[in-house]
Amino acid sequence: MCGIAGIISSNTTIVTREQLKKMTDALAHRGPDGQAQWINQRGTVGLGHRRLSILDLSAAAAQPMHYLNRYSIVYNGEIYNYIEIKEALIKKGYHFHNSSDTEVILAAYDYWKEDCLEQFDGMFALAILDKKEQIVFAARDRFGEKPFYYVANNNLFAFASEMKALWAMGIAKKTDDKMLLNYLALGYVQNGNDKEQTFFQDIYSLAPGSFLKLDTITLQYKTYIYWELDKNSVQKISAEEAIEKCRELFTLSVNRRLRSDVSVGTSLSGGLDSSSILATIHHPGSSFKTFSAIFPGFAKDESGYIKTITQYLSKKSIVNGPIEQHFTEPSALGLIRDFKTLCYHQEEPFPSSSIYAQFKVFELAHQQRTKVLLDGQGADEILAGYDKYIHWHLQQMAGKSRFLATYREKQLLLKNKLSFKWGISNYLAAYLPSHAAIQLEQNEYLKSVRQPDINKDFVLALRGREWEGIHKPIITKLNDILYFNTQTMGLEELLRFADRNSMAHGVEVRLPFLSHELVQLLFTLPAGFKIHDGWTKWLLRKMMDKKLPDEIVWRKEKVGYEPPQFQWMHNEILQDYIQEAKRKLVKKGILKPAVLNKKITPKAAHESNNFDWRYLCAAQILPGEL
Repeated sequence: MCGIAGIISSNTTIVTREQLKKMTDALAHRGPDGQAQWINQRGTVGLGHRRLSILDLSAAAAQPMHYLNRYSIVYNGEIYNYIEIKEALIKKGYHFHNSSDTEVILAAYDYWKEDCLEQFDGMFALAILDKKEQIVFAARDRFGEKPFYYVANNNLFAFASEMKALWAMGIAKKTDDKMLLNYLALGYVQNGNDKEQTFFQDIYSLAPGSFLKLDTITLQYKTYIYWELDKNSVQKISAEEAIEKCRELFTLSVNRRLRSDVSVGTSLSGGLDSSSILATIHHPGSSFKTFSAIFPGFAKDESGYIKTITQYLSKKSIVNGPIEQHFTEPSALGLIRDFKTLCYHQEEPFPSSSIYAQFKVFELAHQQRTKVLLDGQGADEILAGYDKYIHWHLQQMAGKSRFLATYREKQLLLKNKLSFKWGISNYLAAYLPSHAAIQLEQNEYLKSVRQPDINKDFVLALRGREWEGIHKPIITKLNDILYFNTQTMGLEELLRFADRNSMAHGVEVRLPFLSHELVQLLFTLPAGFKIHDGWTKWLLRKMMDKKLPDEIVWRKEKVGYEPPQFQWMHNEILQDYIQEAKRKLVKKGILKPAVLNKKITPKAAHESNNFDWRYLCAAQILPGEL
């Protein structure tokens, strides 16, 4: 896990070690274990790297790394199956000089070229200079766990792990006002129609599952998609077979993500996802560290569930070795103290203070000298874990005229006290999915142009772009909405939060649920394996039945890593910060002056229309200080 940067230009005065050093210095938090810059002989390509040593801690694994006197690479991430790929390449005649996965990538690229990406089980953002072909090949992992930002014009192509490195080399920091409007009015932190758009003008994000080829002479480049989920194929398989196949792939994924030459731990929230990871980990004889955020006295505090899990696993000897638990207690005063730093690392706005709770967990791991942390992110999107998926599942059943089955499932879900709305409009949407999508888009459009606090002149200045970034998919089946949240809008933003929060503390986060083989298998399974008999995430519950306590496996309420934001927003100091944020947005002509007279409305972390939080966050990420 590292920070990468690069400059490509025919103007050799732009490609300098000084510029590269500015970029890598801005990424120092991502790689505290070393740094280097390198420029090719022609002076047209410069690569920079900050190192976080995880595999092969020796100098032989440092980057930029060179191979066969032809290739040079900077790379951020982990290829979890690098051992298997290395063995296959040795049989094909390749030789290796270190134990890193970086050299394996270079050999794989030499053998398979861009098709090497299909071999990788991992998270990565990489750039390879091919001296012979005079091209730069850049790629990003399938789900977007690792970031790759770039700028491009007639005389320059530059890239980095974070935008702050591009700003450090002199790229202008200019907010994209339409992205800002969509965030303030709708809470969007992504453009569902354009995966490459960011909150800042002229800075782009290479889309997940994509690669880029750049001619280093002409600076012409083109992007290509190398992987997409298949959401339409459904295999005929029994529930027992599906559970066993998923268990095998999940166990393989966990085991691969434990490969490391430094200490590994896991986050533990008290929910099913992180608990499933802990129950699958084997670490004979040695203690294993877990890291949790708790909120004593808060109704949604999960410390009781965390205790239940660890006691059960220890008693049943499912985990081989003692569990060493560590806790952090995020607070309103802590949020106030850390907010500027949090926003600095995130770069783009975020929807709630849940991101701060995660930030503190990674900080805790760093304090305990744990460099790698496994985490349960991604499970809800691929296994239909959120309550919001329920009505889409019922609509799929109703759309097939399975009315009795729909009614039965609805009653079982209500019995389990799950929160969802279901009425005549849902039946209509089941038979008129295109009309439903159009109506939902219309609703979002009206929200964006009629948000009462936003200055009308600010909205009018965006005439012609009103619909930009507003997209609702046509949903005919559960997989459609899961695909949308996994591949289009939803998961990638969560991965951004996790990457920036972990890297802020020099910690690598690994996500076992995002093995692409596991994800693709889950998407080919019938919807009834995901929501079934009144339970969301049914298949995972069955996988973990008797491996975790019933209080966890068959737990009904879901807590989405939620801090007591409602209480925090009553804090007078935080309210002063929010008021100052509103003043800044008024001064910039974004909000109406009347907003300064409106009472601040505290909201829970996952509550809708959380406008005051958005004002606080947006004001901090805008160019200039609060």
